[in-house]
Amino acid sequence: MFERFTRAARDAVVAAQQEARDMNTTPIGTQHVLLAMVSDEDGAVAAALRPYGVDEVFVRDQILELSGRSLPEPEPEPDRDAEDAAALKAIGIDLDAVRRAIEENFGPGALRLPPTAPPKRRGLLGRFQSGPPVAKAIRGHIPFSPRSKKVLELSLREALRLKHTFIAPEHLALGILREGRGQAAQILAAGKVDFVRLRADLTRALDDRAA
Repeated sequence: MFERFTRAARDAVVAAQQEARDMNTTPIGTQHVLLAMVSDEDGAVAAALRPYGVDEVFVRDQILELSGRSLPEPEPEPDRDAEDAAALKAIGIDLDAVRRAIEENFGPGALRLPPTAPPKRRGLLGRFQSGPPVAKAIRGHIPFSPRSKKVLELSLREALRLKHTFIAPEHLALGILREGRGQAAQILAAGKVDFVRLRADLTRALDDRAA
């Protein structure tokens, strides 16, 4: 899968991980992928979103607002996962192989959620030992959220749909639109982005690139 990614698409995925680290958040959400793409001001995705005022500043502000409301990305529905897996299998794409390719390129456990925090100690001793939570800087590899993983898989599906032999940032953005419920999609909706028009603009940009 990832051998099809253009340099810009690879940079966007790597930058999404860095954005999550800079914000001291885990896992990497769809919002971090969107932020990485709009931060590339010369990129096609940033250009397509500029008329709506959806730029790096707007996306960062929205991420902070969503995190303040404590709205984590919901898990993707199992039936939609099964539907996508069946559709990809019908054209010879094995999702398990895709997931293995993601882990080979971005590290073991890239698609796994981080372990949950251990339960707080209770009782008198725990009361004396516990204090206000201290934010620790995230080090090392950061995994993708289930919805970010879904966007990566859907970007491949969009490339296949358009008969493209490469995956560019525009395909990632199309994956965000197709997934439709993650924080990136929520941020685009908050910016009053016309999803149908954006899909057409991104597809046109891709067709120009492929010509």
